[in-house]
Amino acid sequence: MEIFGIPLQAMLSQLLLGLVNGSFYAMLSLGLAVIFGLLNVINFAHGALYMMGAFVAWMGLTYFGINYWVMLLVAPLVVGALGIVIERSMLRWLYKLDHLYGLLLTFGITLLLEGLFRSFYGVSGQPYSVPSALAGATDLGFMVLPNYRAWVVLASLIVCFVTWFVIEKTKLGAYLRAGTENPKLVEAFGVNVPLMVTLTYGFGVALAAFAGVLAAPVIQVSPLMGSNLIIVVFAVVVIGGMGSILGSIVTGLALGVVEGLTRVFYPELSATVVFIIMALVLLVRPAGLFARKSEPVFRFHLQHDFRLCSSLPVRLPGCTFLRPSSPHRLTTMNKNIGYAIALVALLAAPFLVYPVFLMKVLCFVLFACAFNLLIGFTGLLSFGHAAFFGSAGYVAGHCLSKLGLPVEVALLLGTATGAGIGLVMGLLAIRRQGIYFTMITLALAQMLYFVCLQVKLTGGEDGLQGVPRGKLLGTFDLSNDFLLYYIVLAIVVAGFALIGRTIHSPFGQVLKAIKENEPRAISLGYDVDRYKLLAFVISAALAGLAGATKTLVLGFETLTDVHWSMSGLVVLMTLVGGMGTIVGPIIGAIVIILLENKLGELGNVIASVTSIEWFRSLGESVTIVTGLIFILCVLAFRRGIVGELAARFKRPAAR
Repeated sequence: MEIFGIPLQAMLSQLLLGLVNGSFYAMLSLGLAVIFGLLNVINFAHGALYMMGAFVAWMGLTYFGINYWVMLLVAPLVVGALGIVIERSMLRWLYKLDHLYGLLLTFGITLLLEGLFRSFYGVSGQPYSVPSALAGATDLGFMVLPNYRAWVVLASLIVCFVTWFVIEKTKLGAYLRAGTENPKLVEAFGVNVPLMVTLTYGFGVALAAFAGVLAAPVIQVSPLMGSNLIIVVFAVVVIGGMGSILGSIVTGLALGVVEGLTRVFYPELSATVVFIIMALVLLVRPAGLFARKSEPVFRFHLQHDFRLCSSLPVRLPGCTFLRPSSPHRLTTMNKNIGYAIALVALLAAPFLVYPVFLMKVLCFVLFACAFNLLIGFTGLLSFGHAAFFGSAGYVAGHCLSKLGLPVEVALLLGTATGAGIGLVMGLLAIRRQGIYFTMITLALAQMLYFVCLQVKLTGGEDGLQGVPRGKLLGTFDLSNDFLLYYIVLAIVVAGFALIGRTIHSPFGQVLKAIKENEPRAISLGYDVDRYKLLAFVISAALAGLAGATKTLVLGFETLTDVHWSMSGLVVLMTLVGGMGTIVGPIIGAIVIILLENKLGELGNVIASVTSIEWFRSLGESVTIVTGLIFILCVLAFRRGIVGELAARFKRPAAR
């Protein structure tokens, strides 16, 4: 029997596969929804803990001979205990801060865990056999049903239903929900709210570990098994509605089925269909399908707000202006002298350091400065900037290698590509705030990653290789590293000057006001969505220029530049240097690129001094070191290098 020319058994097989994937989506998104709904924390480490659950089961069987059924209980307990340690030692210090810091911290934990498992087990998958009680398949007549896959679906449905029932229909669930809304009132009834919060986080990550154990016999156990899956789960949570338990379960199962059917009718679309559905849902219902209510938007009126009014460029009714104090001439002179010294050093740098390495650093400096314009001066954390950086690199590389266009045209088209994608992404994401905005940009960028993976123009996993440098204006041969260096330097200086002019313009003052207090800016009559969208597009365009320039310099473009890890890297650069400072991203980009490229040499030096041979493998542990830096910056170094230095200089003056 056939349906639309496709055998029924093949369709049912793909439908079952989609239902199995949907079961994993449902369980992972359920854990995310529990943690976010009750703790207001976006747990980026959920995918890494899902991977860890699978590895604990594999290690229990491989090293200790513990069977699948025992590990189905032990692995969630082990990972849940780790989650409790994470919450008590790190997350608890961030609850009073912006929720975005929780996202950044768990992102650092993800890098650390994945790096540790990669250093011990590599990237190749480890097989985990199906338990003998569930081996084989059952012939249903119209299809053959593998027993283990049927068990995965059944177990997921049972766990999801029990979790929903406990949270929504029991007194314990009522305490949990009340504890997030008014913890002091709940504590007055004798409930230990901090302990309840800790156990909730442990339970949420235990759900991820349980899903990992279920997945171990289906897919090979690998350190990277959760890295791409977590992005799909984020999209599921956005579609279902942040914090909605029922929405996460229903949406996860439904999207798994849709993904399975897409593999039957149009396989090329199966990797992106979830993100396409997310974009369509955001256009119709920005809060998600099962959201109980939209996030509050405060639109109240102020009679006077002297601090905010003094920073805005337009006089509004009922707003008394104070003249902002002008910067001291000596401070301005010192800044100009500093910029002049830095420029002279950059002009002389290629005679002392390999020019290609310097050009790579400059490209990432521009990338970090572009990102800082958005997060540091507008207050928007985008986890999708890799989409602008990488897509512009692909466009510029294709123009140079395939179409033979002039260099200047390729760079302009790359910049325009970043701006265009930024406009589309901004129109979808800008209506949401905070962590919602971050998750949407992350999911949309990952959709573009899958597009780049499948489109032939990008070269797939091989990328674009052998991109020629060509001639600038048809005259200047860019194969000369020194000449190209000074052109790249001019591009970066021009981009930096544009960012500086934007920040100090009336438009930039409005952006700062939006970051400091968006409701007040709204009450003063500013269309904040329009301002944020324009800032988003400018940032995307400059990120695109950085990506296109990097492709010109290095002569190749790969999927690494469009992967979500690249977005995490630029966040780290800005965080290390200092968010909201003009020079901070420059320092941060230099530090991180030097760390990535020179970590192996540093490890050899430390090994020679300390006689500890482990340090010689430090160059292969960049992900671990990056994760540790991320965690350290979020917990104790949030102002970054430049921010900390500025604070130290201000303290004596204040005294």
